Amino acid sequence: MLESSDFWHSIVVGLYYALLTVPAMILIALLLATFIKSLGRRAAGWMKTTVYLPTVVSTVVASVLFLLMYQDEGVANWLFNLLSVGPVNWLNDPQLALPAIAVPGIWLGFGITTLILLAALLDIPESYYEQAALDGANYFQRLFRITLPLLKNVLLYLFVTGFTLAIQMIDLPLIMTNGGPSEATNTPNLYIFNTFRDVTPYATSYSLTASLLLFVVIGAISAVVFRLVRSDKAIDG
Repeated sequence: MLESSDFWHSIVVGLYYALLTVPAMILIALLLATFIKSLGRRAAGWMKTTVYLPTVVSTVVASVLFLLMYQDEGVANWLFNLLSVGPVNWLNDPQLALPAIAVPGIWLGFGITTLILLAALLDIPESYYEQAALDGANYFQRLFRITLPLLKNVLLYLFVTGFTLAIQMIDLPLIMTNGGPSEATNTPNLYIFNTFRDVTPYATSYSLTASLLLFVVIGAISAVVFRLVRSDKAIDG
């Protein structure tokens, strides 16, 4: 198991997928949460419902939807044609396949992430911003001195849980590319799944060993993250 280049390649693919999805998802969610917070009650309620809708969509349905979008005559290539760019072979190019799969991954996850960040933003007392404005702080100073420090615990939670879920993604690559092309989207769980279905006598023990090793890898990465980014106690506003 430790000498398997295929397994370690799947770990790299999983890490790359997590890096593509988690930071982008949190950034989009933070921007949306900030926008929703600035809206009136009725508009905010409508936006929260709209943003949350992708969360209730099945991963299988999302996979089929984006498969249709990535076809030669799909929406993605239609938009590129408007920019005078030829059709892009999204899911058959080893360089583009994983980023293409990351897009539905972000779309499926940013809804619940937005609501969590919105709740955290609403928990920050407005008096902090009012005092900062009286002291002459601009938007970016309020962002980096008040908002982000007080969101530290929530952002840490979203990063760790999002990273753990992303590296274990199996549905999207299984349905959209089946790990291809050239193993470019063969995530760890997809690799373990295909190994388990192998007809060799040691398929079961090999896949179980790979699962345990994946558990160790995820645990080690989470421990490093918690070590580097220490959480703070909640501030009672």
